[in-house]
Amino acid sequence: MQENVADPSAERIGLRKVVTYRDVVLAEAGQAPERPVRRASAAAVIRNPWIGTGPDAGLAAEQGRIGPVLARLLSGRLASALGGVDAIEAFGKAAVVGTAGEIEHGGALIHTPYFGNLVRELLRGESIICFADTRAEAGDTLTVPLWHKTHAATRSHYQTVSARVPDAPRPDEIVVIAAASTGPR
Repeated sequence: MQENVADPSAERIGLRKVVTYRDVVLAEAGQAPERPVRRASAAAVIRNPWIGTGPDAGLAAEQGRIGPVLARLLSGRLASALGGVDAIEAFGKAAVVGTAGEIEHGGALIHTPYFGNLVRELLRGESIICFADTRAEAGDTLTVPLWHKTHAATRSHYQTVSARVPDAPRPDEIVVIAAASTGPR
């Protein structure tokens, strides 16, 4: 995959790195599935724009500036890793805030029309996107829940993807994650 390291939006949002993981499930309970299921997570590590602000600080300006860039970046990574938007059947989102930040900082990025709604639109979903968010040290694993992108109550698609960036988040960073699957668990 060609990387555009000169992308001006990356610098504009404080992007340090992007990590994409993909796995393919070839057997479950000792049997091959009807079709192999691919699962992926895409994570963006950014500088936390709200470090040092108090609880009354307005978060909206940064949400609108950063959220759409992350939504496009991570949705594109998932589509590329899983064979296109039409192959994706389940999705989820998450944020891991470094220890100098607040959990609300992660929520301020992923629970907005600027990120969540845009990810849903880009991945052609209709369901709300299930989520996880936490504060953690670099390298901690977060379990990202997934469910069906158009029929949330489709229990066969309730599954999780474990996501981890070994050197993130640093205390003043946020890791924003989008995850998806091409089929049921």
